[in-house]
Amino acid sequence: MTDQTDHRALLHLLGIDKPIIQAPMAGVSTPAMAAAVSNAGGLGSLGVGAMNAEGARKVIRETRALTARPFNINVFCHQPAQADAALEQQWLNWLAPHFEKYGAMPPAKLSEIYTSFLADPAMLAVFLEEKPAIVSFHFGLPCADVIAELKKAGIRLLASATRLEEAVQVEAAGVDAIVAQGIEAGGHRGVFDPAAFDDGLGTFALTRLLASRCRLPVIASGGIMDGAGIAAALALGAQAAQLGTAFVACPESAIDEGYRRAMLGEAARRTTFTAAISGRMARSMVNSFTALGADARSPKPPAYPIAYDAGKALHAAAKAQGEFGYGAQWAGQAAALARSLPAAELVAQLERELKESIERLRQFAQ
Repeated sequence: MTDQTDHRALLHLLGIDKPIIQAPMAGVSTPAMAAAVSNAGGLGSLGVGAMNAEGARKVIRETRALTARPFNINVFCHQPAQADAALEQQWLNWLAPHFEKYGAMPPAKLSEIYTSFLADPAMLAVFLEEKPAIVSFHFGLPCADVIAELKKAGIRLLASATRLEEAVQVEAAGVDAIVAQGIEAGGHRGVFDPAAFDDGLGTFALTRLLASRCRLPVIASGGIMDGAGIAAALALGAQAAQLGTAFVACPESAIDEGYRRAMLGEAARRTTFTAAISGRMARSMVNSFTALGADARSPKPPAYPIAYDAGKALHAAAKAQGEFGYGAQWAGQAAALARSLPAAELVAQLERELKESIERLRQFAQ
């Protein structure tokens, strides 16, 4: 069980001043965003799960050129995909009319466009050479030997968990802290086994459960958009909060204009889970692609990330015609609270709101 009297232990461990972590968000986060958050006293993060090893090296160095503070590099630890040609062709046939609508043809064949960290020794080599301060895992854990090598290199390790059983595995693996990802979170659900039953625990229930049952520090993640949410997470035993959707609309993000309009408009009021875009459950704003997946006639999508090959191609075809509704517009349940502030200003605003919320709680306690 975590010693809650030492509530700043995690901040010391990670070398940060504020209990604010910007979620990695592959395809959204940038060196400019991560550096701005780290320079402001939080922990900036970069998702490199969609990159090859040299792409990861490049963004690590770009970020390091912008900040001397610690930042986090995140990788995907899913089981490598099993190809199924018949299933993949069925999916392409299902999408074909939508490609045709935008004057394009679906890909002739789909491929596994991302390499899992479990099967990427080149990525491990980059981490051991570049030595980012922190590396985090999503979808599971690498093997014990890889964890030992990263720790030997002086790298701090974080891992996502969506239920107590996963957190127990994280703790046993020697990782330094647990990211408690609640069902409210935007983007990909971090379950270790997508075929297993998902408890669907909310952020606050999961945070309290892990803080009570685990020895490691807990980072609350999912649906937290402002300082009041951070204060609530800390009150439940978390030592920091990880915010993703809150940073999506920052000018430093890599999102396109359609994603930005949706995030700051009415679309942010409705989110849903879909596997249609990538092949794995993820929370997105409701859009044209999520509607495809929700159609009762829809076949099962291919495995992650093979399905993403088709998803990205359809998005590109539609986007070329001015339609952005087929993009991976990942967003958490409280997306409507998003603010379009520079990342450093957002961190400062979150800190002000956190202090105000803590003061209100003190007044209630009197």
